[in-house]
Amino acid sequence: MEDMGLNKLFWKGRRVFITGHTGFKGSWLSFWLAELGADVKGFSLVPDVSPNLYDTLSLGNRIESVFGDIRNLDHLKRELAEFKPEVVFHMAAQAIVRTSYDDPIETFETNVIGTVNLLESVKFVKSIKAVISVTSDKCYENREWDWKYRESDPMGGWDPYSASKGCAELVTASFRRSYFQNGNSDSIKTGIATARAGNVIGGGDWSKDRLIPDIMRSFSKQEPVVIRNPAAVRPWQYILDLLHGYMVLAEKLYKDPKRYSEAWNFGPSESDERSVEFILNKMIETWGEGASWKLDKGVNPHEASYLKLDSSKSRMNLGWNTKVTLPSALESLTSWYKNYFYGADITEFTKSQIREFEKHI
Repeated sequence: MEDMGLNKLFWKGRRVFITGHTGFKGSWLSFWLAELGADVKGFSLVPDVSPNLYDTLSLGNRIESVFGDIRNLDHLKRELAEFKPEVVFHMAAQAIVRTSYDDPIETFETNVIGTVNLLESVKFVKSIKAVISVTSDKCYENREWDWKYRESDPMGGWDPYSASKGCAELVTASFRRSYFQNGNSDSIKTGIATARAGNVIGGGDWSKDRLIPDIMRSFSKQEPVVIRNPAAVRPWQYILDLLHGYMVLAEKLYKDPKRYSEAWNFGPSESDERSVEFILNKMIETWGEGASWKLDKGVNPHEASYLKLDSSKSRMNLGWNTKVTLPSALESLTSWYKNYFYGADITEFTKSQIREFEKHI
């Protein structure tokens, strides 16, 4: 197993382009990389919720930020060409399952054509050495079996969101073979990998129709959280654990594109694959103040009830592993939201959470 320590010197002065930088994961990654001294440029839609982490952390003052639509090929191609990045993280997506039922066209355009546009743009920027295309654990054909999904398992997807992420994986593999390997893996100059992860949790997520933000909004209003499927098991993982995995992969991909241009799972330890009900009860215990939940008895669209990732490949070949247990992650994110609601300096608190995490990697 290789050393998994974060190479801070690798990121200092590194030119990094991030699509979806105004989202929850994109904002955390942009902030962390800026703290490490990277030269970051983000390309994303304007945040569609308020509050949002991008504005809360004043990211527009920390990185170069461009508001644009990943479906606009000309705009995206121009911004990439002008910035000349070395590393690209593609995180822009329509990421909500229920929204994909309401608007499947936007979901497929954003997640599939958006990925096509990104990779088509990368073809013309010679400075780019590594591209991480972020998809989802839901890209797999979910048969709700007891064993975990490996990178070699077939793509699929019941709902439009899941299907779009399976398509994004196929698109990335096609571009990698057709344009970046060209039948000769020894000639690879730009490494392209996909990263599949589960349900990511952490402070600052205000997304609509997502468990932790729904819990926090209800708790802050002293209202019970309405839950659709308390028995659903998900691979919960802490935001910094996951982003650390992405960064380790990017470093290795940059240095050895031939070896690492593949798909990679980033899932939690088996002990952290818990039900929604477990999350709720832990959050109620941590938050206190009369917090509670109740079952949504309405009719809701299909959602997978059981899905787990096999991350042994990332552990063995990247040296990556999670460092934060689920109970600790829930404590950390609860502290983040409480500090936010109580008016603390949330930027400094976010920095402190990153510094504390860095002690363990």
